[in-house]
Amino acid sequence: MDLIFSAEGQSWPLRLSGNAGRTRRALLSALPMRLQLHTPKIAGSHIYWHAPFVEDVEGATHVLAATAGAFIYWPVRQFLEITFAPLQAENAEITVLGHLDAPVEGIAELAATLKRDQGRRILEGTLVQSDGGVPGPSAPSPLPRDIIAARKALWAACPADISNVTASRAIMHPAGPVFTAESEARVLHELLWWIRAARGRDEAVRRQTAALALNKTGTRLRDFCHMEETPALLFRLEAAMGDGHPFDALIDEAILVAGRIGAWLDLLIPWNDLNEAFRVALDGRKVS
Repeated sequence: MDLIFSAEGQSWPLRLSGNAGRTRRALLSALPMRLQLHTPKIAGSHIYWHAPFVEDVEGATHVLAATAGAFIYWPVRQFLEITFAPLQAENAEITVLGHLDAPVEGIAELAATLKRDQGRRILEGTLVQSDGGVPGPSAPSPLPRDIIAARKALWAACPADISNVTASRAIMHPAGPVFTAESEARVLHELLWWIRAARGRDEAVRRQTAALALNKTGTRLRDFCHMEETPALLFRLEAAMGDGHPFDALIDEAILVAGRIGAWLDLLIPWNDLNEAFRVALDGRKVS
């Protein structure tokens, strides 16, 4: 089966292959997918967007073994990615879903635009089935409807309290609040994945740990970063951890929320400009 990835007025075919049936089903059930592209910070040589599903790794390919043109799912990061050259300096296992059925140079050019423009504008795209197929309705969630509705709204559009976090020009603003909020959301996302991976351990302890992590991040976003709507959803998830809802569904829901918060915040940051300024500052630093 083929997919079509489109961005910036261009389209590229992706051919699904391999035996990652569980992840493939989750991917297809999420199509058609509207996405926002992110520039990499460490691994380089790929473009990525956040996956609206949570699945464990299948096939366990080391990320540095992904060949140019690989279409991959990176579970703990919750990324869908297209590579265009060997990656660098990462240690993780990923799921290979298929490959780019076109020259990688087009993706490399898109990546160069993305690297230059992230933080200045959001580069959007789509992922669809090549035959235009639309999956059937998903199974109903056992979780409270208000949580599901809030998560869907978060995925559909950037909340105002996130998009407005760059508006302040107080001392060390907006860099301080933006970096703090982005790092808090990213660490929460990673910790929730670790809690999810601890299957078989005491569920009460896992619930309490998840609740504390959600509270800590919600409190930081509210009290340090002057946000309201977004931390309110984290506090709602914290409360749900103690209400007896099915834990597997609830932890996945929390991961989807934390990942999407981090993704919206990441898009506010002009990473390449900051990295270049950091290099200039370091190169001009005098060492006594």
